[in-house]
Amino acid sequence: MATLTHHHEPAAVEQLAHSPKAQRTFMTIIGAGILVLLIGIVAALMHWGEHHEAAGEAAGHLNAAHDASATEEGHSVLIRRIVVSLWHSNLFLVGVSGIGTVFMAIQYVAYAGWSVVVKRINEALGAWLIPGGILMVLLFVVGRHDIFHWTEDGVMTKGSATYDKIIAGKSGFLTFSFYLIRMIIYLGIWIYFTWRLRQLSLQEDLNGGTRYFHTSINAAALFLVLYAVTSSMAAWDWVMSVDVHWFSTMFGWYVFASWWVSGIAATTLIAIFLKQAGYLRFMNANHFHDLGKLMFGFSIFWTYVWFAQFMLIWYANLPEEAVYYNQRLGGFNGSYTWIFYFNLVINFAFPFLVLMTRDAKRQMIIMKIVCIAILVGHWSDFYLMIMPGTLKGNNGFLIEIGIAMILLGAFLILLTRRLAEASLIPVNHPFVEESVHHTT
Repeated sequence: MATLTHHHEPAAVEQLAHSPKAQRTFMTIIGAGILVLLIGIVAALMHWGEHHEAAGEAAGHLNAAHDASATEEGHSVLIRRIVVSLWHSNLFLVGVSGIGTVFMAIQYVAYAGWSVVVKRINEALGAWLIPGGILMVLLFVVGRHDIFHWTEDGVMTKGSATYDKIIAGKSGFLTFSFYLIRMIIYLGIWIYFTWRLRQLSLQEDLNGGTRYFHTSINAAALFLVLYAVTSSMAAWDWVMSVDVHWFSTMFGWYVFASWWVSGIAATTLIAIFLKQAGYLRFMNANHFHDLGKLMFGFSIFWTYVWFAQFMLIWYANLPEEAVYYNQRLGGFNGSYTWIFYFNLVINFAFPFLVLMTRDAKRQMIIMKIVCIAILVGHWSDFYLMIMPGTLKGNNGFLIEIGIAMILLGAFLILLTRRLAEASLIPVNHPFVEESVHHTT
């Protein structure tokens, strides 16, 4: 009863204050990312850590010509690495942002009450969709040749020196205009429903009643149907078409599973940081327990999809399918082999073993570690999806980590600003009492 009385006090409205310390932290992340990026650029230009085979060159002028050619090629590879890294990290963040809206929509259509205390976090995750979507469109328009082989001139033109019959067979789907239109449609749908559900939630805060709740359910149901289609197609377009010869009928589910568990981990991690900062006082161990169960269960689901895709391709052993895994298991002088196994350890073995017990899901320090591991792990999962098909053996990590940190800092700034725009607890939500008194 004491808790119920406390909830009805005006203090139940929790407003996130703009913290100069938090803003400095985010700017520090961006600054550190810029520093790492610059170090990575210098390392790439100086060819640090690369093995050279030019020692046997005899003539000095041939060496000079070779060095000039290598320098020009190095600059081209560097630009490609920057473009591909931007695509990689932004794609991951856009997916996580979209999952915030997906998670909220599922709670609406399921009439779920336990998750109301984290609802505003789900709404805030969508803050990256507009800037991330704009960046994605710009990267495709300006840097598509660095990411997608099928965009190169002559690839689909019969009689051309670079003509590729397999790629030409997909010319009806893989065209610049049609691809760009699809991309804008996917992002437009996600952005619109994120905005719509957010506005309904804010109006509910102001006016109360159940009208906004029922309208949100209808909007959420429509969004989930559209997201089911657009997320799979986005996975084909944004990730699978990087390896344009290769295809998998399970790939849409695979990318969604990676986005989904990352989105849950992001929601949980933000809730932990807010809780430790003195906010979300109505969020208790039972809420963390349920979020932990979702991370545990969907880490297993991701592994199931991963194994099903891998097992079928391995068993059939068809060259046009097996090439995808050959590149990642021993290809390019083993550049990606360790990441392949690391991917399984951090995305399956670690969360599976650590979150197996009930108590582990109710301890914030354990949950924080697992959330960070999942986010790092699935960022590396997207790295493994994209880099072999774009950079081949010219991959690295400094540039990629630097760009990821810059985008992460910007993402956190926008997220906290949206969190601060309204009460962290939607006090007029019909199920807010159920969420406050949630037990498992």
